[in-house]
Amino acid sequence: MYKLAAAFALLASPALATGLQIEVEGEANGTITIDLFEDVAPKHVEQITALAAQGKYDGVVFHRVIEGFMAQTGDVEYGKLGSDMRRAGTGGSDRPDLPAEFSAIPYERGIVGMARARDPNSANSQFFIMFERAPSLNGQYTVVGKVTGGMDVVDAIKRGTGPNGAVIGQPDVMTKVTVTE
Repeated sequence: MYKLAAAFALLASPALATGLQIEVEGEANGTITIDLFEDVAPKHVEQITALAAQGKYDGVVFHRVIEGFMAQTGDVEYGKLGSDMRRAGTGGSDRPDLPAEFSAIPYERGIVGMARARDPNSANSQFFIMFERAPSLNGQYTVVGKVTGGMDVVDAIKRGTGPNGAVIGQPDVMTKVTVTE
C-alpha cells in the first residue's frame, strides 16, 4: 500500500527537475511538455535526455498510434521523417539497451513509458504516451514521466490504421525535442 501511495504522491508532485519539450507538426501541431521521473527511472531518463540533447529525436515520427491506447515514437535509427517508414519502430539508438526500472506508478492518461521488445531489459530510445489508462501495462513497462502540458496536442496525433497501429502515409513528427530543467 505504501508503494502505491508513494507512486500517486509522485504523480501529483510537479517539482521534478528534468523534462522534455516536444514540438510536434502534422495533424497535431503544438508543444508537449513532459516531466521526467528521474527518481523512478534514472537510467531511462538519462538515456532519453542524452538522446534529446544530441538532437537524435529531432525529425522522428510517431510511427505507431492506437486510438484509445497510446502514441509511440522515438525510433532514432529508422523513424526519421523521410526514411523508409516500413522499418520505423524496429530500431533504437547507438546506446545500449536498458535494464527495466519498473515502479508502482500506474499507466494512466498522459503517462510516458518506454517501449521495448519481449525482453523487459530491451528498452532503448522509443517511448509512448498514453491516451487512456491501461492497467495491463502496470509493472510491465518502465514509466519515465508524465505529460504536464499539451495533452490536446497528444490527442490530435494522427492515428495508425495499419497492422498493430502503424501510421500509414504522412505521420506526425517531433520537429524539435528540448531538455528542460
